[in-house]
Amino acid sequence: MKRQDIDFPSEHQPLRDDVSLLGAMIGELLREQCGDALFERVETARAAAIARRVGEDDGSELLAQCRIDDSGEASAFVRAFAAWFRMVNLAEQVHRIRRRREYMAAGEGVQPESLADVFEKLATDGQDWETVRTMLAGLLVEPVFTAHPTEATRRSILEKEQRMARYLVERLDPGLSENAANRLVDRVRMEQTIAWQTAEQSRSRPSVADEAEHAHYYLANVLYSVAPVLHENLAEAATRAWGENVWPGDLPSVLQFGSWVGGDMDGNPNVTGETVMETLNEQRRQVIGNYLKEIRRLNRLLSQTDGRASISGAVRERIADYRKLLPQEAEAIPTRHADMPYRGLLYLVEARLKATLSDGEGGYGHVDEFADDLKRIADSLKANRGRRAGLFPVERLLRRVDIFGFHLAALDLRIDSGDLHEAVAQLIDDPDWPERDPEARTRYLTDAVGGGNIPNGRNAGATHAVYKLLTAAARAHEKFGARAITTLIISMSRNADDILAAWFMARAAGVERHRLDIVPLFETVDDLIAAEGVMKELLGLDVWRELLAERGNRQTVMIGYSDSNKDGGMAASRWSLQDAQRKLLALFAEQDVKITFFHGRGGTVGRGGGKTPRAVLAAPVGSVGGRLRMTEQGEVIHRKYGLRTIAVRNLEQATGAVIMSGFLDRDPDTEEGPWRRAMARLAEFSRGAYRDLVYGDETFSDYFRLATPIDVIERMRIGSRPASRARKTGISGLRAIPWVFAWGQSRQGLPGWYGLGTGLEALVEECGFEQVEEMAREWLFFSNLLSDAEMAMAKADIGIGRHYAGLAGELGERYFPTIEAEFDRTRQMICRIKGQDGLLDQDLTLKRSILLRNPYVDPMSFTQVELLERWRAGGCQDAALELALIDSVHGIAQGLQNTG
Repeated sequence: MKRQDIDFPSEHQPLRDDVSLLGAMIGELLREQCGDALFERVETARAAAIARRVGEDDGSELLAQCRIDDSGEASAFVRAFAAWFRMVNLAEQVHRIRRRREYMAAGEGVQPESLADVFEKLATDGQDWETVRTMLAGLLVEPVFTAHPTEATRRSILEKEQRMARYLVERLDPGLSENAANRLVDRVRMEQTIAWQTAEQSRSRPSVADEAEHAHYYLANVLYSVAPVLHENLAEAATRAWGENVWPGDLPSVLQFGSWVGGDMDGNPNVTGETVMETLNEQRRQVIGNYLKEIRRLNRLLSQTDGRASISGAVRERIADYRKLLPQEAEAIPTRHADMPYRGLLYLVEARLKATLSDGEGGYGHVDEFADDLKRIADSLKANRGRRAGLFPVERLLRRVDIFGFHLAALDLRIDSGDLHEAVAQLIDDPDWPERDPEARTRYLTDAVGGGNIPNGRNAGATHAVYKLLTAAARAHEKFGARAITTLIISMSRNADDILAAWFMARAAGVERHRLDIVPLFETVDDLIAAEGVMKELLGLDVWRELLAERGNRQTVMIGYSDSNKDGGMAASRWSLQDAQRKLLALFAEQDVKITFFHGRGGTVGRGGGKTPRAVLAAPVGSVGGRLRMTEQGEVIHRKYGLRTIAVRNLEQATGAVIMSGFLDRDPDTEEGPWRRAMARLAEFSRGAYRDLVYGDETFSDYFRLATPIDVIERMRIGSRPASRARKTGISGLRAIPWVFAWGQSRQGLPGWYGLGTGLEALVEECGFEQVEEMAREWLFFSNLLSDAEMAMAKADIGIGRHYAGLAGELGERYFPTIEAEFDRTRQMICRIKGQDGLLDQDLTLKRSILLRNPYVDPMSFTQVELLERWRAGGCQDAALELALIDSVHGIAQGLQNTG
C-alpha cells in the first residue's frame, strides 16, 4: 500500500519515510498472503477514497469497490486497511521517540512540557529549589488502570506491535550498519505477517483474570521499568534549572499506580471476593518476580570484598540475624563468596522473597522489612565510598519498592449504591431498607457506626456479593498489607447514606474503620450539581469527621466524565464537572478538610479524553493540590504506556502539569464571574439541544441502534462486563463506553460535539461575540472545550455518517438532517470564535495526521455499512458476515485511534 501525498515539514520527513517503508511492506504482505486481486482492489479503493476527499469523484467508485459479496474477501479487505493503520500508529510512536532524542541531543532548549521545561519556567518566574522541593514532598500522580472494555485488540497482537516498535526504534541508531538495519526490517516483516495470521479477537469473552493479565503487562513491565527514570529526570531537570546537585535518591516518590481490574463490581457479576484475592496474588507474584531478578543482578554486581572495601555493621548484623532465621539458605551460600558481605546478604534476601511468594516460613511480614534490607546496603555504600560503586541500582530498586510494594498497584473496589443498600437490607434483615427514606437510613447508619452497633456479617449469615467482596478486602489487608486496597468507590452516590452504607458494610465485613478511603462517585450532570449538598451533609456528621481525622482530614471525591457526557452532552458535562470542583473546594476549605479529586476520564472526547496537561492546568485553581488521580482506560493504556520512552514522556507531562498547577496564584476567570455566568448559560443551552435530540423522543434510540454498529459491538468479546446496566433499557441503560464507541464507528461522533453549536450561537446572541472570543483567548478551560470538540469533529465525517443514517430508513431521514445541521453550526461557530477557516487550522500536526488517515478509514466505513445492511437483512444470523463486521470494527478503531 502507498500513502496519501501529504506535505510534511522537514522535521517530520523521517515519519513520512517510515510510513512509506511500512506501507510498502503491507502491500508485499497482501500480495503474498491474499494474492494480487485483493491487493489491486485495496489500491483501487484507496485511490478512490483520496479522489472522493479532494472532490475528483462523487464517491461512486469507492462504493463500488466496497460492495464485496464474499464475506471472507470483505474481511480480508478491511483487515488490509487495519494492518496499514497498525503500521502508521507505530510509525507515529517511533517518530515521537525520534523527536525526543533530537531535543536531548541538540543540547539547546528543552522539549515543551518536559520536566526541564517546567522547572526552567519556575526558575525564571523566581521560584527557588527549596520551595519546589517542599512542594514535591506532597506531590502524587496516580494513574488508575480500569477494565473498561474499550481495547478492541487482543494482547498477542499488541505485544507484536510493541516488538515491531522496538525494532524500529533500534533502527534510529546512527551507528547501525546497513546489514543490521535490514535484519531489523526483516523482523518487523515477520511480526507483521504473524499478526496477519492471528485473529484480532479471541473466540471467548475475556475473564476478569484475562483483563487483569492485560493490565499487569503494562504495570509489571513498562511502568515498573520507567518509574525510577521519571524521578531521575526530576533530579536532572532541577540540577539544570537551579544549578543544584540534586541526587535522585534524595527525592520523594511522586508516583503510585492503581487498578480497578478485579475489584470493579459495578455492573459486573464476574467480579467477586475470589477475583480480588486472585488478582492481588497475581500482582504480588509479578512484582516479587521482578524484585528477584533485580536482587540477582545486584548479587552479581556488588562483589565488594572484606579488606578492599569497608562494610557497615548494619549489613553484618542483618546477615547474622538471617543466618539464624534461614540456616539452610545460609549454608547454601557459596564459600567463595564468604568474604563478600553484600552478596551474602543478597543471597538471604532472595531466600526471604521466595518464602514470601510461597507464603512459607521466613518470608517478609511486610514490604518495609525488604526495604530496610536494601537501605542497609545503600547506607553502607554511601558511608564507604560506594556512591559510584553500585549505589545507583540499589536506589533504583528502593524506588520501585517504595512505589510498587508487594502489591504492584492498589486495587480499588467499586460498588453500585443500589447493591450496597441491598447488602445492608440482608445484613439487618430489613427487606424494605432499599426503599426507605434516605434521611431515615442516614440516621440509622450514623447511630450504628457511631455507637459501634454493627452486626458481625459472619454471625448474621451474610451472603450478599457485596459482603463477600468486602470480606476479601479485610483478608487482603492481612495478607498483602494496607496499601493493597485503599479505596472503595460508591457509584451513583446521591445521598450521604450511600457513603455511610459502604462504611457500615466494610465494618461488618471486618475491615478496620480507617483502612479504606470511601469515595463517592458523582457521574451524571444532576449528580454533579447535587454533589455539594451531599458532601455538606456528610461533613456535618460527627462520626464522619472522626473518621476523616483518623485519615489525616483528607477526603477523595470521584467525578465521572462518561455518564455526565452521555446524560447532558459535552459542554454541560465539562461545566458541571468544573463547577462541582469549584463548589466542593470552597466547602472543604470552609470545613478545614483537604480534598482530592479522582477524575474518571475515558479515552475519547465524549468520555473526558483530551490532553492531560491542559486539563490539569485548566482545572479550578487549588483543585489539583499536588495530587492527580485519574483513570486510564482501553486503548489509551496501550498508546500512552506501550513503549517505555513514550510512557516516561506521558508521566513527565502529567507530573509537570501537576507541579505547575501548584504555582498558579490566580483564577483565570474574572473576580465578578461574568465568564462563569456565560459558561453556565452555554451549558444550559447546549444541554437542552442535546437532550431534545437524544432523550426527547423514544424513537431516537431506534435510530441509534440502526445508524450505528451497536448490535455488532454488543456481540464482540472485548470485556468481562455487560454492555448495558441490567436494571435499565434503551439509551439510559446503555453504558457510556459502547455509546461512544458506536457513534465513533459510524463517523458521526455525536457525543463529542452535539449541542455545542446551538449553545455557542445562543451565547453569542446573549453575551456578544467579543466576550465569547475573549473567553476562548484568555480562559484555558473554555479554550480546551472548543479544542476538544474541534478534534472530535475533525475525526468525524458527516458525509460518511449519512450513509450510516441511510441504514435507519425513515428514522434516518427524520434525525440525520438535524445532526448534520448541528454539525455545520458547531463547526462554523468554533472556526469563527477561533478566527480560522477550517477545523484544526491551528493544530497542523494533528490535522495532518487525520488527513493522512481518513482515506484509509473511509473504505472500511463504506464496507461496514454494506455488511451491516446484509447482516441485518438476514436476521443477524450469518456468522461469516458477523466476523467480517467485527474485523471492520477493529479496523476503524485502529484508524481513529480511539473507541471509548
